[in-house]
Amino acid sequence: MEGKKNIVFGFLFIVMTASLGPYMVINYLPDAAIASADKQKVLAELQLAVNTDFENQETLETMTGDEIARKNSLAIMAINTNLNARIPIDTIKGGPHAHGNLEAVLNIVVGLVLGLLVLPALFKQILSWIFIIGTIAHSGMAYFAVFGFAWANTVLATGVGALLILLGLLLMAVAAFIGYKK
Repeated sequence: MEGKKNIVFGFLFIVMTASLGPYMVINYLPDAAIASADKQKVLAELQLAVNTDFENQETLETMTGDEIARKNSLAIMAINTNLNARIPIDTIKGGPHAHGNLEAVLNIVVGLVLGLLVLPALFKQILSWIFIIGTIAHSGMAYFAVFGFAWANTVLATGVGALLILLGLLLMAVAAFIGYKK
């Protein structure tokens, strides 16, 4: 019974964190696609200038130093804009999306294993809550931070969630050693 809440929590949490995939597609990929298209256009113009020995295609005269510098600057800015457009996507993928999914599955596994162990109920309850609170304090806060809740960054920065999950893993190893019976 002690592991049941971890299994239920794990499945609900994986639904929540997996929903970040469509959120990223709807909110950030269009901007990244536009930035990528703009980058390709500017880099193609720069490549054309290089291939024609910096000859202006309209006047067929050699470009001035300022014109060449402007094309180079535009290319650098387009590359930078493209990289900046990917930052929100990469932040979500590397933070709450990946960690949340992993910790949700971890809660499911912990719940199943707790059901197999022969241990005092209090010890199982403590282990169960360590994983749930650790998940909320770690990837749950990262999830809130993505949606602009500044206070979540403060909780996340403490590292309490990650430490609780590590403590839980260590205690699960001890619990499995002690409580796993054939």
